[in-house]
Amino acid sequence: MRSSLSLSVRRSVSSAASRVLSPSGVIVCGVLLTLFTCSLCAWVLFESRNDAYNHAEENARNLMLVIERDIARNIELYDLSLQAVADGVADPQVMALPPRIRSGVLFDRAASGKYLGSIFVMSERGDIVLDSRFIPARVGNFADRDYFSFHRDSGNTGLYISKPYASRLRDGALTIALSRRITRTDGSFGGVVVGTLSIDYFRALLDGLSVGERGTAAVIETNGTMITRLPYDPKVVGRDIRNAPVFIQAMSTNEGAFAGTASIDGIRRLYVYKHLPGLPIIVDVAPAENDIYAEWQRRARRLEIVMAVFGVILGAGSLLLSRELRRRQLAESKLQHLARTDALTGLSNRGTFDETLQKEWQQANRSGRPLSLLFVDIDQFKAYNDYYGHQAGDEVLRAVAQCVALCVRRPADQVARYGGEEFVVTLPDTDATGAANVAETIRQAVFDLNIEHAQSRYGCVTVSIGVVTSQGRAVHDGAILVKMADSALYEAKSTGRNRVCEA
Repeated sequence: MRSSLSLSVRRSVSSAASRVLSPSGVIVCGVLLTLFTCSLCAWVLFESRNDAYNHAEENARNLMLVIERDIARNIELYDLSLQAVADGVADPQVMALPPRIRSGVLFDRAASGKYLGSIFVMSERGDIVLDSRFIPARVGNFADRDYFSFHRDSGNTGLYISKPYASRLRDGALTIALSRRITRTDGSFGGVVVGTLSIDYFRALLDGLSVGERGTAAVIETNGTMITRLPYDPKVVGRDIRNAPVFIQAMSTNEGAFAGTASIDGIRRLYVYKHLPGLPIIVDVAPAENDIYAEWQRRARRLEIVMAVFGVILGAGSLLLSRELRRRQLAESKLQHLARTDALTGLSNRGTFDETLQKEWQQANRSGRPLSLLFVDIDQFKAYNDYYGHQAGDEVLRAVAQCVALCVRRPADQVARYGGEEFVVTLPDTDATGAANVAETIRQAVFDLNIEHAQSRYGCVTVSIGVVTSQGRAVHDGAILVKMADSALYEAKSTGRNRVCEA
């Protein structure tokens, strides 16, 4: 059982190997290998693209974290100063101090930073009452500012961040105001404490970031006002973008990442954003998709070239190998044909006849069906050769061989050259009557060729045929059939030639 299974496996492997190593198999394998390699490269490129995207998103989050912490820390410190001023103004004892001492108590050094302007205390009418940098305070009324009207009308005591504006006291420099409401003990509006922060602070903060050639970073108020943007453009500062799809999506959650197209320049980017806790500010870092995938695209192009070259080489190699295998198969087929075929007549040779006879004999024994054999010999062929020459003799052999083959039409029948001027016809599943009819047909057909034979009594080339059938005979081997057919042939020759005799 195990031996049979092993044999079956070996046959399956051998069959599969022969199919793979066939001309068409080589082409199919080449195509499959190309498809597999292309699929593998496509998967690698897909994963590489995802890696590029994820790396860009992670880098953007890190940059955004730096911006968030810097802005939150500075605004928190500045807001503490504003709150301290608001509390101090509400304290009568502080307000009763001499101007210089009062200024030192109310305004700490946090208000003297590089990008920070003066802190002002404004009355309920919007007039400057106290100035952190000048004693007496500068003169001015700012009741028209959005931060003043906000605190006056809403009663909100929290921090308010204004829209960017051109500062009157700083020669038109772009500025935002951070303010808190001053509330009297009776709850009424007592004015505003306001400090200014230059847009240059945000600009300097963003200028230090590396976001790619077409990338951006921005600081935006939650009301849709653009505080600043990288790359810096004064025209963009203060722009209202609350209707922009990117801003609308950024307002949907406190933080996240998404791909979108900027309304300002139409470039598609990966937006990583966050709402700063406790502040009406959104920070985003947005590398451009073209920058994100630039290196990936270069790698993909290189890989495409390599794959194209590989595909050409593999395709050419497969075609060449397939052609070589086809030529080899044709050569082997020709060799096999030559090994089984008589070179002169094109009929099967003696070795092929012996194989066929053995196979048909075994089949006839198993089935009980008759097997007939015809032994055909050209009459007085030696005399023909001597008279007409060997070249003419070869032509006669070819003509007779073709004539015999045309008389035998069933696919299972076989005509072979037995040797010299002798031919043998194997007729499976044919009884004595059928075999005799075929033999007579052959004899008459050769006679009708009317090939001149001056040494023959008939004046033309003729054949003698011996016929034998296995049915009803005690025949135990195919070779015995051959001997019996040969004996019948001998009888046909000895009784005058050009006739058929049955054994």
